[in-house]
Amino acid sequence: MKYLRILGIDPGYAIVGFGVLDYDGYKFRPAAFGAITTEAGVKFELRLNDIYTDMCEILDKYKPECMAIEKLFFNTNQKTGIDVAQARGVTVLAAAQRGIPVFEYTPLQVKQSVVGYGRAEKPQVMEMTRQILGLASVPKPDDTADALAIAICHGHSSASVKYNLE
Repeated sequence: MKYLRILGIDPGYAIVGFGVLDYDGYKFRPAAFGAITTEAGVKFELRLNDIYTDMCEILDKYKPECMAIEKLFFNTNQKTGIDVAQARGVTVLAAAQRGIPVFEYTPLQVKQSVVGYGRAEKPQVMEMTRQILGLASVPKPDDTADALAIAICHGHSSASVKYNLE
């Protein structure tokens, strides 16, 4: 049976969580997961370059059919939000250059999809992600677990999206 390869992304500029899942319409299988990290104190444009370069490597190695990424919302710290938006931009750019469609999900949508409750707490989402994927422990850092949850959310939503899986 053919599967859909989904790359989930939890955007950031210090840590970008990623998770690659294969989904056959019933079951998820983790292909890879981890985090792109950048060093504090390094010029911001160099951090963006590192994120972009590493994202290109991930996309070229795992060849996902789609990218699912968390939709940004600004709360109190606009400076941090703008920096995260820039990091998110280079991530989406890497996908766009490869013709990979990008789908956005709010935290509420991810929680609803993974736990079944939009107001679920972070530990609940992380534990359900672990269970759905059959992992021995919750992936670390948290950004990696979040990226896997975003990929699961897209898998659950993908029935409404047409892919050429023949």
